[in-house]
Formats: sequence, structure tokens, C-alpha cells
Amino acid sequence: MKISELLTVDTINLNLQGNGKDDVIKSLAHKLYDAGKVNDLDAFIKDVWARENEVSTAVGNGIAIPHAKSSHVKNAAIAFGRALPGIKYGDDNCQLFFLIAAGEHASNEHLKALSKLSGFLMDDIFRANLILARTPQDVEKLIADKEKADATDTAQPKPDTTNSKQSIVGITACTAGIAHTYMAAQALTDAGTKLHIPVKIETQGSSGTENELTSEEIKNASGIIIAADRTIDLSRFDGKHVLQTSTKEGINEPEKLVQSAPQSDIYHGNNNSSAKTSSSGKSQAKSIGFGIYKHLMNGVSFMLPFVVAGGILMAISFMFGTQSSNPDSSQYNSFAAFLNMVGSKAAFGLMVPIFAGYVAYSIADRPGLAPGAIGGMLAYTGGSGFLGGVVAGFVAGYIVVGLKKILSKLPSSLQGLNPVLLYPVIGTFLTATVIHYLINTPVGSFNKALTAWLQHMSGANAVLIGFILAALLVSDMGGPLNKITYAFGIQMLTAGVYAPMAAIMCGGMIPPIALGLATTFFKNKFTAQERETGKVAYVLGACFITEGVIPFAGADPLRVIPGNIIGAGVGGALSMLFGITLQAPHGGIFVIPIAINHPLLYILCIIAGAIVECLIVGLTKKTISVTDEKTVKPVDKENEVASIF
Repeated sequence: MKISELLTVDTINLNLQGNGKDDVIKSLAHKLYDAGKVNDLDAFIKDVWARENEVSTAVGNGIAIPHAKSSHVKNAAIAFGRALPGIKYGDDNCQLFFLIAAGEHASNEHLKALSKLSGFLMDDIFRANLILARTPQDVEKLIADKEKADATDTAQPKPDTTNSKQSIVGITACTAGIAHTYMAAQALTDAGTKLHIPVKIETQGSSGTENELTSEEIKNASGIIIAADRTIDLSRFDGKHVLQTSTKEGINEPEKLVQSAPQSDIYHGNNNSSAKTSSSGKSQAKSIGFGIYKHLMNGVSFMLPFVVAGGILMAISFMFGTQSSNPDSSQYNSFAAFLNMVGSKAAFGLMVPIFAGYVAYSIADRPGLAPGAIGGMLAYTGGSGFLGGVVAGFVAGYIVVGLKKILSKLPSSLQGLNPVLLYPVIGTFLTATVIHYLINTPVGSFNKALTAWLQHMSGANAVLIGFILAALLVSDMGGPLNKITYAFGIQMLTAGVYAPMAAIMCGGMIPPIALGLATTFFKNKFTAQERETGKVAYVLGACFITEGVIPFAGADPLRVIPGNIIGAGVGGALSMLFGITLQAPHGGIFVIPIAINHPLLYILCIIAGAIVECLIVGLTKKTISVTDEKTVKPVDKENEVASIF
């Protein structure tokens, strides 16, 4: 299928207007809806935003490519919008916008056509012609001519990287696999042509793996570039110079990556911390601290669905009565007991093993999964709980890394036994020995002492703990302190201490709600775009999504971040002071009626903290002048083309 069949005259707007990302997406989505390509406008826009919230689709060079695979798309299509003065799209000012709509079960032909457009946009002349196009018909002709030229180029023999003295190979992959994947691949290939270095890039997109690298090409490559926004299996590149980065950097700095790849650190096994990141200021990937954080976050990301599902099912069971799962109680209800069993035993029982298993997986790849999960189960049943699971994950991971080095000396005829026999058996035995004999007893005793202290805590101690927990949660808005604090709340939840989690969720809900209030009551302190963002922040805060405050913190960190900490701390302190408990680890306003012992009082704690932060931010921010608020400025015709480069 051709791009010209997906982008038609009735889905082109050469005079796109708006004040921000939301206006752009709505306007282009309307184009697709009016053209009969989308059957539910609001639902499709929601799907586009779900993709947008993962990572911005602004790709540099004045281009944004919002996109989504959605069940509400009737026929795959593309809408094009051009705004010559530029529209603020997140942190970028963009002039060219392509909204790509792919069906939930789009064919490979559709996906290939959509991805090809992404490659076209890396051509400077093509972008310049889009800027200069006078009519939608001109845009159609540009696309058709580009497709013909591309077909001719494709027919030409590709450079052979097998025996080149210096060659680069790599992989590009983004979360959706439609736009960034192919733009990064095209940019890197073009950079190789410019530098006279053969470059071959494998793309792992929605339509599958294309341009797959051969073992011979990998063997002879002088450097490997992994420009990806998701996890990539690097086992093929053991012993090679591997440079890991994002698709956005692959798009924006391809020449730098091609030149730097041969000097990157050599990759061994799954030790990702040894692979150098590319951009200045990001060398922290080589630090031990960043490696530990990355492994922990991998475990947390796989664990959270178990925590949320289990906690909310338990909370629902309490709607039938606090003793509804106790067979000896008059409140006993068999269905409530079933829900409680699924949440407390099945979901929470798997939580620590899953966490430990995927921490080990992050360190040692697939061979670490079984020893880590089994070690996590021993920690859970042996009393050391979540903290023991943390230890189990790291112990298992590094034991398997050590085994890989030791067992690599076995004869090649025995190497096949490593993944199916030696790694899991020896790794599990050693991990289990460490957890059972060295970890469970001391960590279990610590857990019991901590649990007993928190259960009997009151007065000033409770207020202080509540303030600290809530403040830590919001201090880095989704960073390591946030995750560590949340993990502590989960640990206490599984131990039957419910007050800390209440303080934590209260603190996490406050900052977005507070900034929403600030944009409502201190309108002259915020731009029009920030006021629009404030409306969304109300919803995010109510859902316990603290990251809703990030746009405001990024724009004015010196005022917003201290406000976050103080406002959340006040809410958390009040929650602990009033003895409020929460028996679900997430859910925000949706679980307050069923999982909080004093729902109205809890809402007052949230409101109190939000008001405090609203006043701090509103009274300390400077008033925005009319000039500062303008985001759209006229551009001289001479500079129209230059503005996108």
C-alpha cells in the first residue's frame, strides 16, 4: 500500500491553528473523523493521548508524529497539518504534524506504508517542499514523487557490510513501532552515507523485524548502535562495541552516534551498565548507582500489576464487612472471602517472587529469572518479605552472571547444558542457600520490629513519619525516591500495617490537584497552555498519578518542587495523625470509598495539602505578562524553511 492512498486531500490542513499539543491532536483527529476514517472521535483521541503520554512524539526538525493503533480506526489513514508560525508541542516548537491512525489489527502493508513516511521526513528537501506547498494537491504530488524516487532507490544494490573494514550495524525500536523506529533508522543510514561508512539498521517495528542483521554482519561490524525506547535482546552482540541510546537521539544526532559507536564499551552478557550511553550528561548509565536503580525499576514494573490487582480485590472484599472473609464471623460472605483470598494469597503471594525474578532477569537475562523468583518466594515465606526479595533478586542475578563466566570454560559440547540445567539448578541452589541461612532471620526480625513500632505509633511520631513518606514520594516525581517510598508502603501493606500507604497515596495525589487549583485561582501566573494542562492535572491527581505535575515542575522547579514537598507532607502528616488506613496500594479517588476507613476525613487531608501547595506556588510565582504568554509569532517568509532545520 502507498502513502498516497493513506494521506488524501480531505485529511490535509495547510493552515493548522492552535495553542498546544491538545489543539493539534483534536484538529487532526477531526480531519480523520470527518473523512470517515475513525468511527469514535473521543475514543480515538484518548488512544492517541495514551501513546503520547508514554513519550512525546515530537521528533525534532520541527516535526511531530502523534500516532496510535486503535480499535476505533475504520481504515488506516494519515492526517497532515502545517502551521508555518509554529505551535508549541510539549517542549518543542513544530511546524509539520502527521497524525497516523492504524487499526488495532492493521495489516503489515498498512504499517509499512506508515513507517515509510517516517523515513521520508528525514529528507531535508522533502520537508522544505512540504513547508512551501501551496495546496493539498501539491502535498499529494510531493508524496507520490517521493514514493517513485524511493522505489528507484530501493531497487539499487545496498552497501555490503559483510567485509567492510569499518561498518556499523544496529537496531531501532520505539514503543509503538510506527514512527520513531523508522525515522531513527533512516537518519543513521543517511549519516553513514554522508560519512562514507556502511551502515545497516534492523528495525523492530509494529510490522515485525525488517532488514534483519546476519551473524556475519554483526561479526564484522566495528560498532553496534541500539537506538531504542524499549528493552532489546542484546545477546547477539556479546563481545562487540555497543552504544545504547534512544530513538530520539538516533534521529537528532545520527552522525555523532555513527562516529562514536566503535569507541563504545564492549558489551558482555547482560551487563547493560557496561554499554555506553551516547549523549553528554548521560554517562550515569555506567555508574553502579544507576545500574542498581535500573534493575530495581525493572522488578517494580513487573510487580505493580500484581500489587494493584491484589490490593483492589482485597479492598472490594471489605465492602461486605471488615470480617467478611473470616469464617468464624457473623459478617462472613463466601464471595468476599474468595476476593480476599485472590488478593491476599494469590496476587500478593506472587508479588515478591515476581519482583525478585525480574530484578535478576534485568541483571543476568533469562537465566536469572528462575533463581530470582524462587529466591523471592523463599524470602516471602521465610519472613523477610519485600526486603528479602530485593536481596534475592540481586543475589540471584549476580550469581548467574558469575556462573556464566565460570561455565563459559566448559567444552563446547557441554555448553548446551548451561541454560537448561546448570544455570537454573546451581543458581537456584546458591540463591536459596543465601536467602534461607543468611537473610531470612535477620531481615525477618527487622520487619517484625518495624511492623510493631508502626502499629503502635501515634502523636508526633506518626505526624513526622507521614510527612516524610509523603514528601519523599513527590520529591522526584517518579524517580528513585518515589519508587523506594512506594515499595516501603507496599512492604507495610503486606505486613498488615495500612496507615503508611494511606499517607503515601494522599501525598501523591496532592501536587497535581494543587497545580490544577493554582491555574484556576492564579490564572495570571500561568500561560494559556499551562492553564489547559492544569485541567488535566485535576484528573491525574484524583487518580494518584503524581507525574501530572511534571510539566509545571519542569517550567518552574524552584517554586513548584518545594511546594510539592510541603503540600504533600502536610497531607501525609494529617493522614497519619487521624489514624487513616488504606488497604489498596493504588486507585486514587476510586478506592477511597471502599479501602479507606475514614473517607471524608481523608478527602479533607488531600484538600488541605492541596490548598497549602496552591498558595505556596500561586503567591511565589511571578505574573505572566501578555508578551510572555504569546506562543505564536509571525515569521518572515525568508525564514519559513529555515525554521524547521
